[in-house]
Amino acid sequence: MPGPARGQVSPEEHAKHHPNQSKGDGTAAEQGNGSRGPGPGGMMGGGMGGMMDEMMEKMGAPKPKEMYPRLMNLPDLPMEERAEIEREAHQRMIDGTKLLSQGLDELTSAAPTDDFDAMQAATAKMREGLAQFESGLAAHRAIAEGKAPRNVALQWFKREMNLLPPAGAEPSGFRLWGMTPFHTALMVVLVLFAAAMIAMYFFKMRRASALLEKLAAAELASGAGAAAVSTGASAVSATAPATTSKDANKSAATTPDCCEDSEETCPSDEESTDRPDISAGLLPIRKKKLCRLRVARIDQETPDVKTFRLVSCHGGGIPFSYLPGQFLTLTLPVGEKPIRRSYTISSSPTQGYYCEISVKREEHGAGSRYLHDQVKVGDTIEVQAPSGKFFFTGKEADSIVLIAGGVGITPMMGVTRALTDMAWDGDIYFIVACHDPEHFIFESDLKRLAQRHPNLHLFVAMSRIEKDTDGYRKGRLSREMLEEWVPEIESRRIHICGPPAMMDAVKKMLAELNVPADNVFTENFGGEQKPQVRAEQRAKVAATDIAETGGTVTFSKSVKSTQLQPDETILEASERVGVDIDYSCRVGMCGVCIVKLLSGQVSMEVEDGLEPEDKEAGVILACQAKSTGDVSVEA
Repeated sequence: MPGPARGQVSPEEHAKHHPNQSKGDGTAAEQGNGSRGPGPGGMMGGGMGGMMDEMMEKMGAPKPKEMYPRLMNLPDLPMEERAEIEREAHQRMIDGTKLLSQGLDELTSAAPTDDFDAMQAATAKMREGLAQFESGLAAHRAIAEGKAPRNVALQWFKREMNLLPPAGAEPSGFRLWGMTPFHTALMVVLVLFAAAMIAMYFFKMRRASALLEKLAAAELASGAGAAAVSTGASAVSATAPATTSKDANKSAATTPDCCEDSEETCPSDEESTDRPDISAGLLPIRKKKLCRLRVARIDQETPDVKTFRLVSCHGGGIPFSYLPGQFLTLTLPVGEKPIRRSYTISSSPTQGYYCEISVKREEHGAGSRYLHDQVKVGDTIEVQAPSGKFFFTGKEADSIVLIAGGVGITPMMGVTRALTDMAWDGDIYFIVACHDPEHFIFESDLKRLAQRHPNLHLFVAMSRIEKDTDGYRKGRLSREMLEEWVPEIESRRIHICGPPAMMDAVKKMLAELNVPADNVFTENFGGEQKPQVRAEQRAKVAATDIAETGGTVTFSKSVKSTQLQPDETILEASERVGVDIDYSCRVGMCGVCIVKLLSGQVSMEVEDGLEPEDKEAGVILACQAKSTGDVSVEA
């Protein structure tokens, strides 16, 4: 057998293996290329065609033929060309028969002499003759029987490339449209993938279109808001909300307004479903659930009270709206874990470009100490959209009595500023209880408003002054003062805010004055003790031998449980074991800390943050719920 590489072949040896090529333009050449010489009509014509013929012949393949390529254009050929193809096909059959006969004769002669080269040449000649005969026969059948010439040519190509299945082999198994189950499944996957891509494309286009519409609406709303502020109080009054925050929970503009360094991204402008108490306020200002505001100004109201003005980080209106009297929840980076503290907004929602909180510094208040000691102008603070039910918009009654003690004046100030901004014509009875003029928060602002608005009646009781002076009454607030200052007090709506002891005393006075309990609304700024102080006292009690052992609280979602300490709420127990329950006011007013009670019984001192349907569904306030037995909550 020859090696993998060959040297040069002599002309005599080449002629011995390829006897037909030495005949020039003789019969063999005609048999190889048909009656027509090589040219543009052949499969490979000219010099390149000859070189490819030699290469294919050396590889043992038969020479290419021009018959089948011409059959591809059969429908477009005139009758003369078809007749010529028929003649060529007939000539191929004759030439093929001759080659078969010659090859058989040569094979018969070479076999007895064991001339293997001659036998190989004879079989090659017979294969070439058979190929020519079959090509001519197939062309005759295609023309005579009307078969599609392209199919005939394709069948010939597959046979030449050994792509046809073995003779007699039939496809087995289930086939759908001639495809195997594997190919069918592959096609189904491809079709589903294409459908998914098309659906995703249309979905993205819809989102892009909606975003463009919102951006356009935001620009229009910003212009309308600025115009409304400039027109004065009458235009503001026309946009006053309904009596409840749920009815007012609608937002008009949608442009996000967060600081670039915010760790939280602004949520979408979709109406909130988990915070029904978030109100749309008096102006159609943008509403966001969580964002950051910049401290624009800090004012020292009294020795221990500061007012912080918060504005949008990048100008424009603040990214939420609210009702007068609602509070704002701040997330402050105090210690290892940030804390949340709620502070009533003391500014009016008619001022759509800023909001203000007034904070008293408490010795044991981590949030108030952080704001007073560390926050400076230019800092940003993470805030949650305002909430709370202790509000008054002027729609709820035709007059209002506001009784404030200490820093409890802040929600009353927000209500008074809003009503006077709107030129509300109802009577406003503003009663303040404080120690002395030095601790009278918003003294100058209230005096200025009382001078400009005849329907604002300001009364002040100071417990640490020696005599009545400058319109201030000496002594603690009493029932006689209330009866003197507010005519027909039993028929009026009354809001109270201040220290717990002061509010309890005032409610008792009002009851003695025959004021219906339904007319009295209160806001608790927190228990008498801060969470840290309560935790320290519980730890001391738990360390004694006489400590009472409470039940066990199980947090189902977090798969955690712990034993309740004496006088400990479920919210405080969750913080102790690292279970995250959202909260805001911690006094049972806002309703943010609601959780579902799965088993057991709890007692709650304050339930103002729950709706009747919440109670029927077994929902409790984690900041108020206490138990001496075993309980399980969904948290």
